[in-house]
Amino acid sequence: MHHRAVGAYLAIDVPGHGKMVVDIGYGGTYYAFLSAEQLGLDVCCSKTRDLVSAASAVTEAVKKQFTLHHPESEDLAFLYGTILTDGKDAFSEEPTTNICVFADEQVDRSPTGSGVTARIALQYHKGLIQLDQTRTFRSSTTGSLFTGKAVKEAKFGDYNAVIVEVSGEAFYTGTATFTVEEEDPLKYGFLFK
Repeated sequence: MHHRAVGAYLAIDVPGHGKMVVDIGYGGTYYAFLSAEQLGLDVCCSKTRDLVSAASAVTEAVKKQFTLHHPESEDLAFLYGTILTDGKDAFSEEPTTNICVFADEQVDRSPTGSGVTARIALQYHKGLIQLDQTRTFRSSTTGSLFTGKAVKEAKFGDYNAVIVEVSGEAFYTGTATFTVEEEDPLKYGFLFK
């Protein structure tokens, strides 16, 4: 899967935690990134509840203190969540671990495709990885793995960006069948505004 990705960083004040620097990355949606260590936590062994609470505090602080802009659609100019990392952003053959907390304090069971895309963009932007260097990302909750690499430089509006390739393993969890009956007066759907 290929995505355009961009990144930047800013200093914010997180209530209950103090001032810290977070990276803002885009890989299909916007995330805030920081090492769990900045929050006094360990992404690999702290309680998930503590990681979720801290990540949510970061998300709220960024939303209050920073305005996001999207080069193509203002509908996408919002922070989807916060990804806490083990801080291992420099290139290594060893996996780097993160936890993605998004929406209403939901936790992704995977390392998060859009999050991996944004992390790769940030690492490339900082000169920590080169094009075609494959990194492995581990979910702290399930241990599942994704790989990612920046494959080409690009522009995204006025931003420098990279095309990122992400791969991983997924499994079907179900199928659904939808039926339209001819006499259904709402068979083509409806819209309330």
